[in-house]
Amino acid sequence: MTTPFLHRPLGILDLDFASSLHANAFAPLGERGWTRQEIRELLATPGVAGFALLSDEKEVGFALCRIAADEAELLTVAVHDDHRRQGAGRALLKLTIALARQQGARHLFLEVGSDNPAALGLYLGMGFQPVGRRPGYYQRSGRPAADAVVMRLRLD
Repeated sequence: MTTPFLHRPLGILDLDFASSLHANAFAPLGERGWTRQEIRELLATPGVAGFALLSDEKEVGFALCRIAADEAELLTVAVHDDHRRQGAGRALLKLTIALARQQGARHLFLEVGSDNPAALGLYLGMGFQPVGRRPGYYQRSGRPAADAVVMRLRLD
């Protein structure tokens, strides 16, 4: 039986956890993780919010989104290796969707690497639809660049 997830707003005290988790989550893709300072600057940006996801009182994931007018964008989701495929990513998406709806967004957009089948499957399973592609958008260390698949979820 899996432990239910709890959450709290992502804040300034979460910067070390978030930057470390982001680096670990995206390194296998050959992507540079976001630094503590980059996450701090995002959190200070108007319209940006985030969640820390907890299991057994330990941080296991986080998400950041930006909401402006009637559109929202999922900026990133990162889940600790030990909690992947256990509903943590889905829980973070549900929190983000609920916040976007609460703030009046009609659409939630995201970009995901075409070489990330786990994330693509999660987003498709949550109802996101591909609406565009950015060729060579994600630079990969030691690998060819990957296209970004732009996806949208209608919230109305």
